[in-house]
Order: sequence, then C-alpha cells, then structure tokens
Amino acid sequence: MGLSAVTVLGVDRPGVIAAVTGSLTDCGANIQDSTMTLLGGHVAMMLLVSGDLDGEELLKRLRAADLVVTASAIEARRHFCEDGGGLGYVLTVHGPDRPGIISAVSAVLAADGGNITGMSTRLTGRLYVLIADVELPKEVDVAALMRRLAAVGASLDSEITFRPVEPDLL
Repeated sequence: MGLSAVTVLGVDRPGVIAAVTGSLTDCGANIQDSTMTLLGGHVAMMLLVSGDLDGEELLKRLRAADLVVTASAIEARRHFCEDGGGLGYVLTVHGPDRPGIISAVSAVLAADGGNITGMSTRLTGRLYVLIADVELPKEVDVAALMRRLAAVGASLDSEITFRPVEPDLL
C-alpha cells in the first residue's frame, strides 16, 4: 500500500472538501494526515493518503474543472503516531504588517535547529498575526533563543511570545 501527497487549490465553495474526500473514499484511499485552510477566498488542502493507486490514477479520480490538484507518491518519513523527539513550543507574533516577518522569525528558529511544524498567518486591517508550532532540539538554550526572538520582534515593531506546548490541551 503506497503513500501519496495530494494538494488541492481552488475557489472556496460549499462542498469542495466533501467532493475531494468522497473521491478519495471511492477509490479506496485512506486519509492519514491532512490540513486545510482558506487563503484569500481560495481553499487550500494538503493530504497524505494511503492506498493502492499511484499519483496519476489519483489525479484522474480527483480532477475537477474548478480545482488545481496535484498528487505524487512519497515515502513515509516517520510513523504517524511517533513523537518527533523534540520540545514543542507555540510562537505568536502580533504587529504591523511588513515584508520579511516570517523570514526573520524563521531564520532565528532555524539557527538553533528549530523546525516549524505548523503555521498560520492572518492580516486583519493593519494587524499581522502569526501563530506557529515549533519543535526544538532538546539541547537548545531556550532562554537565549527567546532573547533573540524578542530582539527580532523589537526590530519589526512586533510582540513575539514563545511558550511550551501544554500537552494536556492537545
């Protein structure tokens, strides 16, 4: 049984998710992991599906006139129930919108081996909000990282918070 990465992009309308997931079910594929969001009135979905169909066959089954769909065979990189082994944190940024916010913040995290495992951003008027799930190697000096993040936040006229994930909330 193979694993495929499927992406779907299209104008948001009722029934998009039902149509895509129904097509996957009809061809015997199982959704193992997924995320979906709205981006400026467009639906964006990413799914990892297992099944006996290859990427080309999945494309044929998911094809719709108003959707851009891609499907590619991939290899599993880790078991879905496996702990990543790092320390989980939640990072938030609040401040005025400007180019380079994600780049500046992600560079600080990457310098310490931090991995952004999930992220969403939203612009509400002039307020830019970023929320990210971050996994850090266990040996990272978190206090020093927080000082560097605060300095980046100050340079962006933004407030950055960084706190451990509370596992009981997941």
